[in-house]
Amino acid sequence: MRISGRGRLRNILCVRQGRGGRQRGFTLLELLVVLVIIGMLAAIVGPRYFAQLGKSQVTIARAQIDVLTKALDNYRLDVGRYPTAQEGLAALVGKPAGVDKWAGPYLKKDVPLDPWGHPYVYKVPGTKGEYAVISYGRDGQPGGTGEDADISSE
Repeated sequence: MRISGRGRLRNILCVRQGRGGRQRGFTLLELLVVLVIIGMLAAIVGPRYFAQLGKSQVTIARAQIDVLTKALDNYRLDVGRYPTAQEGLAALVGKPAGVDKWAGPYLKKDVPLDPWGHPYVYKVPGTKGEYAVISYGRDGQPGGTGEDADISSE
């Protein structure tokens, strides 16, 4: 069996010896059986992989909301109040007009989008507190279940 050159590919594909020492390739039926097995494995593993991916996006959104709430708390310590609805989360990276005690930026980079590419919603006042930072989930719409469910700082 040759290991280098053009014979290598031929030797990988032609593994069986036929009569008279002649090498034979795989039959179409053997290739189809292998493809069916690979397809069955993908059907079993695929949904589990994508379910885990969805869970990780929810975890990322919660972590980003936590970072935003800490930045908002630091803003409040410096300025004496949380940003207004008009100032929004942009007040964490750029000084709003008329704010003297701003000591930011309070985030290292721009305000992030949620893991699904939607902007976080900043509500003042929140339903349970002084403010709320919300991701509307995968669908970007209020309400929903599973990955479409709202994720809030409250």
